[in-house]
Amino acid sequence: METESEPYVRLASLRQLHQVMADMNTARSLADTLQTVAEGVVAALGYELACVNLVRPDGDLVVAAFAGNPAAEALITGRVGSRESWERRLGMGEHWGDLVFIPHTEGWVLDDDDVPQWYTDGPAPRFEDEWHPADRLFAPMYAPAPKGSGTCGELIGVLSVDRPRNGRRPGAWGREALQMYAFQAAIAISNARLRANMQRALVRLEREQQALRASEESFRQAFEYAPSGMAIAEMGGDQHGRILRTNDALCRLLGRPASAMRRYSFSDLVHPEDIGTLLRTSAEGGRAELRLGRRDGTYVWVSLRNSVVADAADGPRFLLTHVEDIEERKRRELQLAHRASHDSLTGLPNSAELRSRLSARLCQRASSPHTAVESVDAAYGHPAFDVVGPGFDFRQGAEPYDAYDHHVHTVAPDGNHDDGTKGLAVLFCDLDGFKSINDRFGHNAGDAVLIEVARRLSNGVRDGDTVARLGGDEFVILADGLGRADAQDLAVRLRNEIIQPIRAEGRAVRVGASFGIGWAHCGMTADEVLKSADERMYVEKRSRPKQHRRAG
Repeated sequence: METESEPYVRLASLRQLHQVMADMNTARSLADTLQTVAEGVVAALGYELACVNLVRPDGDLVVAAFAGNPAAEALITGRVGSRESWERRLGMGEHWGDLVFIPHTEGWVLDDDDVPQWYTDGPAPRFEDEWHPADRLFAPMYAPAPKGSGTCGELIGVLSVDRPRNGRRPGAWGREALQMYAFQAAIAISNARLRANMQRALVRLEREQQALRASEESFRQAFEYAPSGMAIAEMGGDQHGRILRTNDALCRLLGRPASAMRRYSFSDLVHPEDIGTLLRTSAEGGRAELRLGRRDGTYVWVSLRNSVVADAADGPRFLLTHVEDIEERKRRELQLAHRASHDSLTGLPNSAELRSRLSARLCQRASSPHTAVESVDAAYGHPAFDVVGPGFDFRQGAEPYDAYDHHVHTVAPDGNHDDGTKGLAVLFCDLDGFKSINDRFGHNAGDAVLIEVARRLSNGVRDGDTVARLGGDEFVILADGLGRADAQDLAVRLRNEIIQPIRAEGRAVRVGASFGIGWAHCGMTADEVLKSADERMYVEKRSRPKQHRRAG
């Protein structure tokens, strides 16, 4: 760069300065921009050495670029000076506008601080404005401040220059040129940083998008090819619960195409008895075991597990439902429950199930004047129940009461005649002559007889009545809503069915049957009811001639 003593600045120098500034703003990266800034000082401003000290995020300054001396570049590039030491340097010496010049007469106090330095040799100055090897010249670079603020922007770095080629301290023109260059360098570095941040953000965004696409593809693959059913349904709004998407496994499970599934919600497909279970299931993280309808009208047991998926930060939410076929497990559970509550030979409810069903009809009351009165009928040798209305207080003037206002009390016909009262009849059936069949023809024949008797009893009662095998050759029938005559007619019909010949082990055999009719009412236990019917059965068995009780 020409000195200010010349009447004009050569056009070639201006062109060179313009080119350097253009190169600063077109560098491909921040590192290239910093190196271009350092090299531009040497190429266009007439200094032999230039160093770019860049402010780091922690506030300290690092030597980011160096030009003019490869040895110095290798020595100090990448080294860091503390912000405190730099503040000290920028606050001393002579201020030429934004520039800071520290003459060798003052700079010796900085020789031992932590700012990276390169010492140059040379003769002592011979005249006043001659450059001394220990002189220091710094050009702070500030980020552009808002227009009209009247203040400098944030410090982004410091240009330090050394050894002017003409050997003299810069004059007015040289100072202004360096100051303008530092200003343009600050703009170029800020722009390069912005571009670098944008590029990093774009790279990060692209990676996130790639990860999102990979995640979406992974979800799609997992959703579409999951071995169990999957569905996505709307949450909230008028279309809450409507199925938006299903996978192939769910379509196969329900026998419905995907296009048809989108017309339904799970509440449309659930079994009517399970709608309450579905509604009680929490939408978020809820679980339920219920039945869903197939296209052919049948139902399949499934386990539903729900989770909420957000489409975006503030976007709509969807319900992801996992549908697992548990038909086989439910079948096994029902089989196990059936085995636990039913007789393995005849398939009838067993003793425990019988007592459970009977107890469910009876409420227990403490023994008191308020309960029904039990008297003994000596003529028949069994209890007969004189019921004065369940829950009636015998005290004069007392009002009827009912401690079980949610329970319909079971009552029994009064006395030994049919007074029109309908009650829960308990028919105790004992086979006559069964032991001789076992003894003569073996247990297989006996089992065949028991199975056939169970079938005939089951066919001879109404839907809703219970036929149970109490054990051995004893059966019990629970028939609700019968009067005394109805119960006696039922016993006769069942006895007539049982005495018909039975094929067992290739031969026809006969068994008889004795029936005892007992009545259940609230205040009794299941065992008391069964004991009553059992006692009646033995009275009836003893009252019949022996030949009428033997098998044919």
